[in-house]
Amino acid sequence: MNSDTPSTAGAPAAGENIFLVGLMGAGKTSVGKLLARRLGKSFCDCDQEIERATGVRIPTVFEIEGEAGFRARERKMLAELTQRSGIVLATGGGAVLCAENRAALRERGTVVYLCATPHELWQRTRHDRNRPLLQTPNPLAKLTALFNERDALYREVAHLVVDTGSQSVGALATRLEQKLTQLAGGSSRAPESQPRSTLATKTCAP
Repeated sequence: MNSDTPSTAGAPAAGENIFLVGLMGAGKTSVGKLLARRLGKSFCDCDQEIERATGVRIPTVFEIEGEAGFRARERKMLAELTQRSGIVLATGGGAVLCAENRAALRERGTVVYLCATPHELWQRTRHDRNRPLLQTPNPLAKLTALFNERDALYREVAHLVVDTGSQSVGALATRLEQKLTQLAGGSSRAPESQPRSTLATKTCAP
């Protein structure tokens, strides 16, 4: 992964939304916040919106409802968030597993895949206890398995693939701005080398 690659299809202009996809630790939230501020857009984080709606942290959703329950909430939340206009949205790492989610993302905004190697992702997430799927004896092996499972799906849905590497958040946001400008302009330049119960649901903040 040593290049930024635009897909062959142009990005949709409707709503001027930017949707960030990628594995946990890719930088979707940190980069998304900065990018939204620079572009004058609103920032949304799908996981944070689920936490706001349920009143509990994501690990608790997993503990009470399991991954299937979480994915159902995620699907419903993404359907709502992608209907908004003028946002930068950080999606959860597993959002692309659902074809319905992939279609909504692809059709309602410009999708950017923030790509990093499993080892880079492990270095960024190894001290984070708020990631249920990584609470295993070998988080690096889990990240590798997730990467192998999801990389093709991220690439399928993305209008732009950006290698995050070891760049700072600021540098990455700047490069992403440039790539989005080129994509929107149709540039033809070659790419650079808990116990079980039912959780409450609150209204998602607009």
